[in-house]
Amino acid sequence: MGLDITTLLEIRTWRAFDVDDEGRVLAGFDETGSVQLVELAGPDARPVPLTALPGACRGRYLPGERAVVVEHDDGGNERGQLSLLSLDGHRDGQRAPVDLDGLAPLVRDSRYVHKLLDVLPGRVVYATNRRNEIDFDVVIRNVATGVEEVVYDGGGMAMSGTASSDARWVLITLAGAAPMSDRLVLVDTMPETAGGHFRELTDDRPSRHEGARWIGGRHAFSVASDDETDLTGIVRFDLASDSWQPLVSPTGHDLACWPSPNGRLLLIESNDDGVSRLALHDAGSGERLREVDLPADGVITFPQPDPVWSPDSRLVAISFTAPGVPGDVLLLDTETDGPLVALTSSADQLPADAVSIPSSHRVPTPDGEQVPCYVYPPTTPGSSVEGSAVIVIHGGPEAQARLSFSPAVQAMTAAGHTVLVPNVRGSVGYGKRWYSADDVHKRLDSVADLAALHEWLPTLGLDPARVALWGGSYGGYMVLAGLAFQPQRWAAGVDIVGISSLVTFLQNTSPYRRAAREREYGSLETDLQFLRDASPLSRVGAITAPLFVIHGANDPRVPLSEAEQLAAAVRENGVECELLVYPDEGHGLAKRANRLDAYSKALAFLVRHLEPGAARARTP
Repeated sequence: MGLDITTLLEIRTWRAFDVDDEGRVLAGFDETGSVQLVELAGPDARPVPLTALPGACRGRYLPGERAVVVEHDDGGNERGQLSLLSLDGHRDGQRAPVDLDGLAPLVRDSRYVHKLLDVLPGRVVYATNRRNEIDFDVVIRNVATGVEEVVYDGGGMAMSGTASSDARWVLITLAGAAPMSDRLVLVDTMPETAGGHFRELTDDRPSRHEGARWIGGRHAFSVASDDETDLTGIVRFDLASDSWQPLVSPTGHDLACWPSPNGRLLLIESNDDGVSRLALHDAGSGERLREVDLPADGVITFPQPDPVWSPDSRLVAISFTAPGVPGDVLLLDTETDGPLVALTSSADQLPADAVSIPSSHRVPTPDGEQVPCYVYPPTTPGSSVEGSAVIVIHGGPEAQARLSFSPAVQAMTAAGHTVLVPNVRGSVGYGKRWYSADDVHKRLDSVADLAALHEWLPTLGLDPARVALWGGSYGGYMVLAGLAFQPQRWAAGVDIVGISSLVTFLQNTSPYRRAAREREYGSLETDLQFLRDASPLSRVGAITAPLFVIHGANDPRVPLSEAEQLAAAVRENGVECELLVYPDEGHGLAKRANRLDAYSKALAFLVRHLEPGAARARTP
């Protein structure tokens, strides 16, 4: 049985946002077409729908209460608003899922971003850019009284934040000055007892400090860091000794860590070429206690959120996906030696023999590098596009293509294409040297990796004259750059919310994003000529391959103007370019109806241009 894009996009997926001591999981479920909140009370219990909002949302339980803090936006504009949902009456479906009118406003002002960072009994911690639209302040709000305290206003883009259980300390992760770097700022919410209000715990060296979380009530936290290594290991910082200590060193792979609230255990992930390997460790010594077996080779974040512990430190709710697992919620009881319990079963919607399972490869480049790459074989032999290839490039660029479920990739293989999903230089997951290999003036080195992938295709028995590029966000930039800088190599391109000009992107993106993106791409003040030279729009006259462009009208990251100016310039040169704009979407397509419309058309576009006759007619 084959799979088409309609069938694949109709598959329902799950993800875990929170879990309480009773084992109830606050989950995201996309049955209605966008991710809405439901509650799962066990593997055999029927999910209880909680929200019916116009767009996707996420949430956290308010500790000690039967209530949920909900974060939502308007049409994908990413200006998050915070509301409160009482769970009284929701048990056993006694109350219908609520719309916006059924939520109690908590922090709402549609002009600004409000990002939920953490929850405490009776309080929420959030970041907002309402002071000047650029810098993010961190605020603690009393849910009952509405009283707010601004605990950090030192500037910068707050990536994440977490509060100690007694609310004495708030730890904030800010974007650093160097590409792909983070700063950790420790906030003292009671400065009259201990001096300064907040202080930097890290310097401005180019290093990552990700997933900082408090270890119990010890006034210590763990974080994944590559400050003195190429790969991320787990380190801890103790406030009492004011010192850093190694906990778990990397052994060939990046590590991530989630400590239990009581400070006794660490759930640690090893990123093995895009596959999650899980284990429980002792939080004091870092000693490995036991492995946690996942149901298949896959990824434990889907695409977020991270694993989350119950307040009593007994349970961990995990979001999981794999090529044959669209997205499930798993529950781990750390007080037993039992396996993970699957609360959902998304794989039941997929015929196993129709799923393309990739193999992992290393593709050589002319300068001696090796590009990690998954190859998904076609699942429909003898199709009209047999022998063709589609190269799918992830966004970021500081991201990683991992072993997960992708409806688009599975639909391409079902149509008969071979799909390559590379981690070109600039990708994370393979060490600091690799993710730094495309910074600023090295930008086009990552584009050169596309040429290396093209040269490698004959080793797979594929026709190099019938190859398309597909990518979203930064991956969209890579599609356009490939077509502009290597025009003879590609038969077609699909650009989803991509950057056509690094100059106009930086000029027009949301003000709070510009500084963070300039550290990666280059500064308008000091690198203007290079930004022009590296922009596909500057070489639009070289683009001869047909293009399919998808964009959301409300995109705050890559403005719609990036797609509009590119489409106009390509069409002026007489090149086919179809532009689809969705008025109720932002940076990507969050609604199933829009994905069905866009991806169905994009996949038909690929088939039309990758059939043997069509592709060879354009080859010089």
